[in-house]
Amino acid sequence: MHRHGYKGRKFGRETDQRRALIKGLAEALIEHGSIDTTLLKAKELVPYVERLITKAKKGDLHNRRQIIAALQTTYNANKLVDEIAPKLKGRTSGHLRIEKLGNRRGDHADLAKVSFVDELKGKETATKKKAATKTTDDTAPKTENRLDKKTTISKLAPKKPTVANAGHQTPSHRRTGAK
Repeated sequence: MHRHGYKGRKFGRETDQRRALIKGLAEALIEHGSIDTTLLKAKELVPYVERLITKAKKGDLHNRRQIIAALQTTYNANKLVDEIAPKLKGRTSGHLRIEKLGNRRGDHADLAKVSFVDELKGKETATKKKAATKTTDDTAPKTENRLDKKTTISKLAPKKPTVANAGHQTPSHRRTGAK
């Protein structure tokens, strides 16, 4: 059988499972800003999300409903239209980047990182925040600002993960595979 004219990858899944896979990857990308996945899934994901970004830039009701249908949750669809798309107005295409990461240890599959080309946190929001804090901080003493920054940094710092079975060791025959 010839392979001419067959578009897209099957990933060894049924049609509805493939659609759910791509929707889930798109959801994670919009929610987190970047994801790690296999190279083939990344290559299939990028055009899907690029089309959604193009629709989100238009931002009218019809396109918003199409984006909601293409994603799993309305929260991420609204986030794409209201927050992400305005930050990407400067580009006409090429919003996403695929970076190769190497191979997965277990099955030697090619891994890739999919992320937005432009910084989503945005310099515009940072400058707006600085301008807002300058106007409110002019009346307050400088020492209070330093204390506020220290307390907020300590609150935002990630806590060290705890390991429940830190002292537990697996038997040597399980680690090496020998009995």
